[in-house]
Amino acid sequence: MSKIKFNVPSINQAVKNLQQGKLLPVYYLFGEDSYGIQSCLELIENKAKPFLVSDFDKEIFYGDDKSLSEVLDLASTFPFGSGKKLIILKEFEKIRDKKILSNYVKDPPDFTILVLLHNGNIVNLDTKFYKELITKNFIYTTNSVKGKNLIDWLINYSESKGKILNSENAQILLDIVGENRNSLKAQLEKIFTYLGETKKITLKNIRSLSTHLKEYSIFDLQSNIGKKDKAASLKIALELLEQGAEPVFIIYMLTRYFTGISRVNELIEKKIPNQAAAKIVGTHPYYYKEYLKARKLFSDKDLYNVFQALLKADVIIKTTSTDSKSVVSVLIAEILQ
Repeated sequence: MSKIKFNVPSINQAVKNLQQGKLLPVYYLFGEDSYGIQSCLELIENKAKPFLVSDFDKEIFYGDDKSLSEVLDLASTFPFGSGKKLIILKEFEKIRDKKILSNYVKDPPDFTILVLLHNGNIVNLDTKFYKELITKNFIYTTNSVKGKNLIDWLINYSESKGKILNSENAQILLDIVGENRNSLKAQLEKIFTYLGETKKITLKNIRSLSTHLKEYSIFDLQSNIGKKDKAASLKIALELLEQGAEPVFIIYMLTRYFTGISRVNELIEKKIPNQAAAKIVGTHPYYYKEYLKARKLFSDKDLYNVFQALLKADVIIKTTSTDSKSVVSVLIAEILQ
C-alpha cells in the first residue's frame, strides 16, 4: 500500500473545518467507516444549504449513472441562481475515467461544491489525480471505529440524545448488532423511541426491544446452545442469518462464549465473585449464571470438540464459497453432538 496514504487527513479534520464554516470546492471522502462518510456528507449538505438558491442546484449521481466527464461538465456550468451548486457523486469507486479529475481539481469553479464518495479504502494513492487531491487538501479518509472507541461512541451518541448508556450495556448492544455504526445508530434510535421519556438504557430495555421487534439476538443462540437445545439453537442460528448476521460474527461470538465457559471452573475454584467473574469471561453479570449452568453440561472433552468445530467452521467460511446456512447448521450439529 502506498505510503502517501498516511498523508491523507482524517475525515474528522473535514468535519472540524466545516463546523468552523469552511466550505471547500471539492471533497473526496473514502474509507471503511460508511457512517463517518455519511455523517460528513450530511454536514456538508447542511453547510451548503444556505448557498443553494434553487432546488435545481443540488444533484446526486452514482458511479454507474454517468461518466465522470459528464459530471464534471455539470459541475463547471453556472448554477440556476446566484449562489452555489452542490453535486454529489456516490460510489466513485465504480468510475473508470478517474484520471480526468486532476484537471478539474487544479482550478475548480468557486460556484460548485463537488462531493465524491468512495466506499472502502484505496490501494494505491500514487496517481496524478490523487496527488493533486492531497496537495489541495481535498481528500479525507476514515477508518472503522472499533473496540473501546466504538463503546465510547455509543455512550456519547446516547448522551447527545439525552439518554444514559453504561459501558457494560454498550458492549452488549455491540455484541448483538455488530460493529457497523449505521446499524448501531438505527438500533439506538429504536431504543430511544421505545424508552420514551425514560433516560437510562438498561439491559432489560435492550432485551425487551429485541422481543418487541420479534428478533433473535446472539445471546438467544448462546443461551440455547448452553442448554444443549439443538432444535432451538438451529432455528435461532438460521434466523440470525436471515436477519443479516454474518456467519463470521456468529462463529466469533460462539468462540468467545465457549472460551468464557472454559474458564468458569477456574474462577469458581479461586472463589471469584460472580460480578468480577462475569467481567473476566467477557459477559454481563446477568448472563453469567447461564455460563455456570452451561459449564455443568459441557465436559472438558465436549469443550475440546466444540473448539475443533469452531475452528473448522471458521476456516471453511473464510476459504471456501460454501453456503453460510450449511456451515452454521453443521457447526451447531457438531457443537451439540
